[in-house]
Amino acid sequence: MKTVVISQPMYFPWVGMLEQMRLADVFVYLDDAQFSKGGFFNRVQVKTERGTPWLTVPLAENKLGQALNHSRLATHNWRRKHLNTLRQSYASASYAEEMLGIAEMVLNSETESLASLSEVSMQALAGFFDVLPDMVLRSSAMEVVGSGSERVLAICQSLGATRYVTGHGAADYLDHALFEKAGITVEYMDYEKREYQQLHGAFAPYVSSLDLVANCGSAGREVIDSGTIYWKDFLK
Repeated sequence: MKTVVISQPMYFPWVGMLEQMRLADVFVYLDDAQFSKGGFFNRVQVKTERGTPWLTVPLAENKLGQALNHSRLATHNWRRKHLNTLRQSYASASYAEEMLGIAEMVLNSETESLASLSEVSMQALAGFFDVLPDMVLRSSAMEVVGSGSERVLAICQSLGATRYVTGHGAADYLDHALFEKAGITVEYMDYEKREYQQLHGAFAPYVSSLDLVANCGSAGREVIDSGTIYWKDFLK
């Protein structure tokens, strides 16, 4: 069985994204996907004494429909602000320095596009927890055309996939019958949202995985363990 996971690059994503990466033999960054408001391409929540505010990466030009790998980052001091927020919010966390080391490495990297920054952040987190797939690709470097479900299928076929694992949002557009016909099993993530010790009140599962680093260190790997559910069962 060869499992492929395809996702848009996301800025310091939540644990569920790392769980998808853990399951992949091949992980494909959909880096030429279009930027849209309300997504997680350039923003993520963190846990603070004031709740779970968003850390948002500002863009030089906010053009809807622009490809993520063509979306340029703003050049003002937002990087320092993000680090200061993380430093203040996790000052008392057991592994704050490890978390800040990851954040600083990513934010100090020479990245110009939103896609590249988010890719670096995902790779850093996946590497820390030892869930980085053996093969990681970018869709922009693959000669696969089309859009939506047909393009996802074409990417899977080009990689010889027998299983495609995806997040819940794909249920709105994926042509499951098309995948079945091609001999590729579609499975959706069955997120367990396992609790771990957090600062600042009740457990919040959707915050950045930096939270898991800060509170648990490398032992947080035990939390990254959700499985999948066959698409027909999921859609029930």
